[in-house]
Amino acid sequence: MYKLCLTILLLFQANEVLSQIYDPVSWETSVEKISGNDYELIIKATIEPGWHLYAQNIDEGGPVPTSFKFSPNGKFNLQGETAQSNPHTVYDDIFEMETSFYEDRAEFRQKISLEEPGVAVIEGEVTFMVCDDTQCLPPETKILTFKLASTGKAQLTGEKNAADKGNDLKENENTEIEDKTVQDINSSNERSFWGIFFIAFLSGFAALLTPCVFPMIPMTVSFFTKQSKTKSAGIRNAVFYGVCIIIIYVILGSLVTLIFGADALNALSTNVWFNLIFFLLLLIFAFSFLGAFELVLPSSWSTRIDSKADRGGVIGIFFMALALAVVSFSCTGPIVGTLLVQAASEGGFAPLVGMLGFSSAIAIPFTLFAAFPGWLNSLPRSGGWLNTVKAVLGFLELALAFKFLSNADLVLQLHLLERETFLAIWIAIFGTLTLYLFGKINLPHDSPLPHISVGRLSLGIFVLAFTLYLIPGLWGAPLQWVSGFPPPGQYSESPYGVGNSRGGLTSGSPDLPEGAELGPHDIPSFHDYETGMVYATKEDKPVLLDFTGYACVNCRKMEERVWSDPKVLQVLKNDLVLISLYVDDKKALPEEEQYVSKTTGKKIETVGNKWSDFQIKNYKANAQPYYVLLDNKGKNLNAPTAYDPDIDSYLNWLNEGIKNYHEK
Repeated sequence: MYKLCLTILLLFQANEVLSQIYDPVSWETSVEKISGNDYELIIKATIEPGWHLYAQNIDEGGPVPTSFKFSPNGKFNLQGETAQSNPHTVYDDIFEMETSFYEDRAEFRQKISLEEPGVAVIEGEVTFMVCDDTQCLPPETKILTFKLASTGKAQLTGEKNAADKGNDLKENENTEIEDKTVQDINSSNERSFWGIFFIAFLSGFAALLTPCVFPMIPMTVSFFTKQSKTKSAGIRNAVFYGVCIIIIYVILGSLVTLIFGADALNALSTNVWFNLIFFLLLLIFAFSFLGAFELVLPSSWSTRIDSKADRGGVIGIFFMALALAVVSFSCTGPIVGTLLVQAASEGGFAPLVGMLGFSSAIAIPFTLFAAFPGWLNSLPRSGGWLNTVKAVLGFLELALAFKFLSNADLVLQLHLLERETFLAIWIAIFGTLTLYLFGKINLPHDSPLPHISVGRLSLGIFVLAFTLYLIPGLWGAPLQWVSGFPPPGQYSESPYGVGNSRGGLTSGSPDLPEGAELGPHDIPSFHDYETGMVYATKEDKPVLLDFTGYACVNCRKMEERVWSDPKVLQVLKNDLVLISLYVDDKKALPEEEQYVSKTTGKKIETVGNKWSDFQIKNYKANAQPYYVLLDNKGKNLNAPTAYDPDIDSYLNWLNEGIKNYHEK
């Protein structure tokens, strides 16, 4: 068990390394008063493991040394050179010279003498270069701010490149905005993870009711009844069994995140080939659930694991949990695969959260029945109803598969699977499921159905109602229950519904700004930052910068559920200039506009790469949706926000930024 826990810990640590945007050095500043008007400016660098920061004393021809620049402006004088803590000095085979560098942390000090009283803030710049064993990041310059009025540490303002200094807000405003932005994004991520956990938990219960898993409960009870000599030992072994189930599935989620990389998973979610492959994979899962064939692991695996489980003790219990995962694979495999695919589209540690939720739902009932075997008498008997559960899951897998095909079509903008076509397919799938639940269709492995149970009838009525609900969507109904799953309304053969036409702007309308297109709900939208900013300056309006994606589900939910609200829509159309930047736009940039990102070191080849790099560089974020309110000079009007389905909260955020704009 010790080695198992250590492995999980290492996986989490590896995920941390993989998941970050390259920014391995963080800077802190503080001030110490020496005497009178004499102060010492202190700069501390915290360096992430595996990276090193070069010292100031690097000979010419070597790596870029760390250097500092201060702007006295007649307010103070520098006293001597900038001092540094003791670095490591080694001979570098690549540069063929001795180089000095820091690992983990470094400290620099600069003494100054004030020329005039009342100076509260001093600014400087640090230029530096960092490397690890495999790569070096481009030299970077950041702004340092020292607060003489405070003896505490002052954080680096904005973590921005010196070239962007002109776009910064005033220091106090900027610090407050950044703090609130971090809180909002963390809150959004927390909500997203809770949603993944809840869906995965429900999926785990669905898997529990399949014919591969449910019949194993009595077998488990029998195993623990023989293993445990006392009631307390039985409870202890049962709890350990449940923990082992969770560990096995969480390791699977960890491996997925480790192999692909936490941020790579988010990028994969808009990759055409990723979506096509998982469309085919989910089709296979669906057909398996519907009875076309069985997905099974090699029988030698289960035989070998069963032999280990017979050993008893802690090892036997662990292999009993592993046997459950292997033997039930034909039912749990498709569900686990689907969960991992969905979690992959969220990025980060979502696969871990998903597997934690899924395994918890399976582990809890097995643990309880193993600890209290008398409860077994209350369970319903296995029978044809288990195969019905499996078939229903097959129909749901089939419907979800077309979401991935739709993502690929949206990213490529092929218009092969537009909104009406997608809805027609879903109506056919859920209509067929309705007939199945009412007993009008039989599938392989179904038992004879002399009558319909109340539960099956109730589920059939619900699915029928859902099918009928989808039908008006063919004529332009918004369908908020499923917003984010079908393609957006403008990606349609009839964007305004069959027989309807625009009552306002058109693509060729003289009222549509030059360079703009009609976005969601006919909001004029620019897809180029510079063009949109020029228009905003001309109209003297603030800008809503919308980092979005063609295949972004939460982006569509915001547009269909929040932007459609009359009060929000009025603000978006009349009081703001909308700039929507699609980070998954696959259009190639002209060769002369392609470049290597100074932030991530990656080559920027497409329009989507360009806007993604723009978001990472300026806002240290790479998730969508992500909204920023700016003035005409590119300065933040308030803290950026992310996915927020609360209409009033989003409207207040818009009005706050607009108010700040007009008060400037």
